[in-house]
Amino acid sequence: MNETVKPVIDFHAHVLHPAVYAHTINKNVVSGFGARLMEERPTPKSPRWPLFSKMVIPEVQIADMDARGVSHSVIATSTVSQSTFFADPGLAAELDRQANEGIADWVRAHPDRFTGTFTLPLRDMGRALAELDYAVTHLGMRIVNLPASVAGKYLGDAFFARLWEEIERRGLASIIHPDGIKDPAFQDYSLWNAIGQGIEETRVMASLIYEGVLERHPDLKIVIAHAGGYLPTYIARLDRNATAHPASMKNISRKPSEYLRRFHYDTVTYDPLVIDILRQRIGADRILFGSDYPFGDADPLSLIASCGFDATTISAVTHDNAAALIASSYQNSDGARL
Repeated sequence: MNETVKPVIDFHAHVLHPAVYAHTINKNVVSGFGARLMEERPTPKSPRWPLFSKMVIPEVQIADMDARGVSHSVIATSTVSQSTFFADPGLAAELDRQANEGIADWVRAHPDRFTGTFTLPLRDMGRALAELDYAVTHLGMRIVNLPASVAGKYLGDAFFARLWEEIERRGLASIIHPDGIKDPAFQDYSLWNAIGQGIEETRVMASLIYEGVLERHPDLKIVIAHAGGYLPTYIARLDRNATAHPASMKNISRKPSEYLRRFHYDTVTYDPLVIDILRQRIGADRILFGSDYPFGDADPLSLIASCGFDATTISAVTHDNAAALIASSYQNSDGARL
């Protein structure tokens, strides 16, 4: 696509920590939770090295960013292969700390190219809040990378109440990217990836809406991966339930569709029609360019070019919205990342 006037910000790019990955890969959705054993420590001689290197060597990722016209990336652990959901709380805390420090190293080395996110050992809320404090206070990161659910509880569950209170109190942003649907039936035909992620995003958005999290915490800044799954295009059925099933409204004061603008949505859909529906239904100011690097298209900006947006909208999607969100998350820290 033609160059945009402002530098492009990619809000959906992935990294890994080699030592942590070795502990997690064969316990996560990518490997079928170990049913398809995968190499734990890829090397330059390994078949997976070309892909793996893009997530463990910042200079390799930067070279690809330059080739694709991306100036700055918000980097997040690829939790479909490096989630610590399976581990006991102590081990999970150790692994998440190691991963977060690795991301902070990337940011310190290349502050003009990367903004970091951090993961939490969410099975133990005490440890999760301690890691949140460490990531913010000591590592300088202000964006939380969250799964859709933990041990069957979606993020609207009361178990996560203290987490949302702390995220809002500190003015942090969060990006929700599922770490993979756990139902083994979704391993067939890679359905965990093809439809499972969208199902998880739909369920977590419904959880946050219906459990009243967005009602109680009006200042939350939440980014939903993959354009929010299916909920933005299926929301009328939820609105119908406001009258057809009034018990569904017990925690909220507005129709479910009126909460859609409480989220931001990345563009990892592979379909310009879906992105344009987001623009029409929710507004271009809530859309953030994302590439799903290194798993997405080789030219992810071409998707934005194919949406038929005017120059102002393209600028909003590829730069303005992300820059504003990042700046707002860092406004109470030592300085804005952008």
